[in-house]
Amino acid sequence: MNLKDNTFIRFGIVGIINTIVGMSVMFLLFNLAGCSYWLSSAANYVVGSIVSYFLNRNFTFHSKEKQGRAVVKFIVNIVVCYLIAYGFAKTLALHLMSGYDAQLQGNVALLAGSILFVILNYFGQRFFVFSSKTNLMGEKRS
Repeated sequence: MNLKDNTFIRFGIVGIINTIVGMSVMFLLFNLAGCSYWLSSAANYVVGSIVSYFLNRNFTFHSKEKQGRAVVKFIVNIVVCYLIAYGFAKTLALHLMSGYDAQLQGNVALLAGSILFVILNYFGQRFFVFSSKTNLMGEKRS
């Protein structure tokens, strides 16, 4: 990845905002409201995704693609990243933390899923949703 590429830094700024808001919603729903793992993590990404779409479209990637097409690609990206990240995290946490309290297992799985989601989501948005004319190394494609 090209270190001179500002999209990663801008994506990080947007990600910090989304992470604080989304994880707050997620952990409050899971721990205080008693909502399920899947409902809590899904609420995180519904709220965060709305903000993320507009900030990343305009601030991070400066996309000029038609709104409708970009929205559909964004939704597909979020769903795929969500299912991979949280499905993997939940399975891994249950395996690695067997014998621990279910609440602790859920919190560890939510945290791990959040981290994995951010990584997958960056690449999905950069190269699928708001695809630029650069390759993985930041070099111009022909």
